[in-house]
Amino acid sequence: MMTDCKQNSKIGVYLLSLFAILFWGMSYIWSDSLLSMGIPVEYVVFVRIAIAAVFLFFWNIARGKSLRIHRRDVPKFLLVAMFEPLIYFVTETYGIQLTESPTYSSLIIALGPIFSVLVGVLAFREKITIVNIFGILVCLGGIVLVTMVSNSVGEAFWMGFLLLVIAVLSEVGNASVTKILSTRYDPAVIVMYQFLIGSVYLLPLFVHRGLVGFDASLYLSWKVWKPILCLAILCSGAAFSLWANTIKHLGVAKSSIFMSTIPVVTALAGWLLGSELLSVKQWIGIILATLGVGLSQLNARAGLFKSKRKS
Repeated sequence: MMTDCKQNSKIGVYLLSLFAILFWGMSYIWSDSLLSMGIPVEYVVFVRIAIAAVFLFFWNIARGKSLRIHRRDVPKFLLVAMFEPLIYFVTETYGIQLTESPTYSSLIIALGPIFSVLVGVLAFREKITIVNIFGILVCLGGIVLVTMVSNSVGEAFWMGFLLLVIAVLSEVGNASVTKILSTRYDPAVIVMYQFLIGSVYLLPLFVHRGLVGFDASLYLSWKVWKPILCLAILCSGAAFSLWANTIKHLGVAKSSIFMSTIPVVTALAGWLLGSELLSVKQWIGIILATLGVGLSQLNARAGLFKSKRKS
């Protein structure tokens, strides 16, 4: 009975992780639509994070969650907010802008599991198997195959690539600190403070650059606020809370492998919406990337089930 409960709980974690990935996959489409309208990065990021922070504040109050944090944990909250949203969202959004391709951008972000696995094993002593490593390599093979296909990219593609790599490293730092905080705080509370502090970090950028050329008829229009609200509530408030829960239960290394499925969602969404065309090689690359993630997670669970039968 206890084994069944644990197994159902694990399945629940995977399902919630899937929702987070779906939201994040769509975020590249929504972000790209805002940038194509000429909305500054600083405006998009600050408004998105501020709305998400307010949303999570009322959400936690409604659930009766304690908002108190220990003084010794204040530096950790300051650090996690610096990693994300300050560094991550600025470099990620500028990276999307410079690469001029949501699919390419999400594929670069998917490199995160490589660094996360190293941090998980070295810093948190998380177990990693040969199968996990093989799955990551297969996933990377798919990513390389997709990015090698000739496609339209921005003139400053490599600068965008560098910014996206920085975003990947900041994501690893965020996951590591979140793992530590998740032992003492509810995931949604962690993300709420992360965004509240992050809003303070981002305020100077918003004031000095986000409001340059402000046009109320455009910036306050529904065609701008619709994707912003989707980014704030779904991709920030909901997805980050779900992901903090995933990190808490699966660890830094294994949870990060799910990030590699984001390009699949982004590419399929772009294809369905008609914003990007996918070649046969790109489809093969996407299938390989998905297979790599699936193999690593499937074998991890198989190993878990095997150990339960022995016990």
